[in-house]
Amino acid sequence: MGKFESMLKKWLSYLIPINIKTEKSTYSKTLEVTWNNGELVLDSAQTNYSYGSLQRILRIGLRNIGFERIATMNHILILGVAGGSVIKTLVNEVGYQNKITGIEIDESVIEIAKNYFELDTIQNFELVHDDAFEFALKTKEKYDLIIIDIFQDTTMPNFLFEAFFVNRILEILKPNGMFLFNTMCLTDKDNLRNETFLKLFDKNKVQVKTIPRIEAHNELIIVEKLRNHATT
Repeated sequence: MGKFESMLKKWLSYLIPINIKTEKSTYSKTLEVTWNNGELVLDSAQTNYSYGSLQRILRIGLRNIGFERIATMNHILILGVAGGSVIKTLVNEVGYQNKITGIEIDESVIEIAKNYFELDTIQNFELVHDDAFEFALKTKEKYDLIIIDIFQDTTMPNFLFEAFFVNRILEILKPNGMFLFNTMCLTDKDNLRNETFLKLFDKNKVQVKTIPRIEAHNELIIVEKLRNHATT
């Protein structure tokens, strides 16, 4: 796509969304790259995957943690990269300059992230093709911040809400480390799932904050591991 053609589609997208790429996905059925209101976004069949509303949602989570605090961290882990909008927020808005490791299971998403959103040009960012659950089990690193943003279209894998996975996330967090969890609540069952999830935490060992109903259906959960937290 030439520069003039790209700019023309960007301008026209303020009037109507303009699709420039559609690709089938093993995990999310369909992936679409679209110019929308002058912004290049990545969507699945039924929801926004990167940039657009998702970037706004995760930006709110990062602001609640504190941009200044995040900027001093040494290593951030992102489980579920998609197009990488949260990485762009970290680098361009937070001013974060240290190590970011991103885990993405979908090869189609990885190719789109590189070809359309230029994630492979970001310094200090490592994009790993792996399953988030398996990576969390085998990593030897400790992280200051873990961002969990894993969807298969509008569905969230069950393992994300299980005690075993939660305990493992706390194990690989540094003392006073935090994780930011983006969830989608479309039904009463989803609401109950989140309520049950929040009961997994020992409030003497972690601090938990929820930011409900962002963009109508998203609930952010922020968990801080207290310095005296000991995992077994």
